[in-house]
Amino acid sequence: MTAPTPYLCLPGTARAALEFYADVFGGEAVVHDLAEFGRTDGPPEAVAHGYVEGGPVTVFASDAVGDDGAFRSDGLMLALLGTADSATLHRWFDALAEGGRVVDALQQRPWGASDGQVVDRFGLHWLVGYEPA
Repeated sequence: MTAPTPYLCLPGTARAALEFYADVFGGEAVVHDLAEFGRTDGPPEAVAHGYVEGGPVTVFASDAVGDDGAFRSDGLMLALLGTADSATLHRWFDALAEGGRVVDALQQRPWGASDGQVVDRFGLHWLVGYEPA
């Protein structure tokens, strides 16, 4: 890895989250369950480790088991600023908003750039934006 990558410990929703992010950003969800890793500290079908590969955005996730705390966030945003063309960023924003909450619509700002914020259905807060062409 050449950059920080979010690794989420989710409350039994890791598989659904990885499939969601693969659908939003492209790529494939790769999931390994506890049984596959020989772990007995949770349900055998719980996600021990998973990730989205092959797309422009990488996310890792697992299910919280045992004494693991589940992901919660306040005061943290994942920035997707200029990471794709404007049409793609608008598509990602809309997809992230499905089942989530738009904090601030993706729109052009007085200084010319466009940005917006959304909290997706798994609790990740995204800042999506781009500069004018």
